[in-house]
Amino acid sequence: MPVLTSKVQIDEFTEYASRVFDYEFDGTSEFICHEKPKVPEEFNIGLIVGSSGSGKSSLLKEFGSEEIPVWEKDKAIVSHFSSPEEAVSKLSSVGLNSIPTYMRPYHVLSTGEKFRADLARNIKDNAVIDEFTSVVNRTVAKVASMSIAKKIRRENIKNVVFASCHDDIVAWLEPDWVYNTDSGELTIRGLLQQQRPILRLDIYRTTWKKWEMFKKHHYLSADLNKASHCYIGILDGKEIAFNASISLPGKIPPLYEGDVRKKFRESRTVVLPDYQGIGIGTRFSDAIAQMYLDWGYRYFSKTAHVRMGEYRQNSPLWRPTSTNLKSREKSQKRSKNELWHHMALDTKRLCYSHEYIGKEKSNG
Repeated sequence: MPVLTSKVQIDEFTEYASRVFDYEFDGTSEFICHEKPKVPEEFNIGLIVGSSGSGKSSLLKEFGSEEIPVWEKDKAIVSHFSSPEEAVSKLSSVGLNSIPTYMRPYHVLSTGEKFRADLARNIKDNAVIDEFTSVVNRTVAKVASMSIAKKIRRENIKNVVFASCHDDIVAWLEPDWVYNTDSGELTIRGLLQQQRPILRLDIYRTTWKKWEMFKKHHYLSADLNKASHCYIGILDGKEIAFNASISLPGKIPPLYEGDVRKKFRESRTVVLPDYQGIGIGTRFSDAIAQMYLDWGYRYFSKTAHVRMGEYRQNSPLWRPTSTNLKSREKSQKRSKNELWHHMALDTKRLCYSHEYIGKEKSNG
């Protein structure tokens, strides 16, 4: 491997440090440089991994120059893309699905949100990303790795190379190749031994008081009907998801003569931002809907959230209702005394409306 050298002046500071730590220093430092490994000409994801000072950043430059996005302080992060449609698509594809977060300037975001926002603007063909996941906690790192990997493979983005000092993301990122700067070894995807772990989300009944920690992340309203049935989703001991479901008035026509089943409607579903982008919200919602179906109820949901709505459009577990994606502007307007009701007619937004038909009733 080639070796680079650098030279600095000897002064009282270098002499003091050398003496205190018994380190012989003549002003010259040496750095090992890794030659560019023989990776496939075309791939989706490459990963350079190794300890600090092992030459990751120098090697990464062999694949391109990292672009650092510029964020204007008086603009929302959603306003930094070529079109509104691109903004929503890219932000959501990296797991940044909190609509209130879209409307904030970059400098007020959390570290995890900034990390995802930068990814949304950087990921494209031939992108290189240094210090990948180094600024976020390891749970966020794994979730974000899975989210960005899904985006890259779904859109067939080519030759994206990450560099990281953490090898715990390998199973989540599922790279096509990994080069380890500590060992100098290149491993192609087919030889990687790690498999992406299975996430287990435990669901428990809770009270409306749990809504307090989730409400600021909901895209529409912080309001919650206290008569709702509330559920909490727990991952690795942490409460990360909330659902509220509420009984519907008996206005929905029966499926068949004699159908008198009670109906419930999904009122709120929120996943904390750090855990968004890997499908937890849709599976959490499906699991709760299936519970109601198993209990003998019908279950409905209406949402303006594009990611959730489009998932249901393509899911065999849900079927559209007669009002799905139908404009209600010409429908009757809501009177003031109706506004308290959780099913008050929405005449402003184009909503996805579905009924959960699910799987066959489970045993037990």
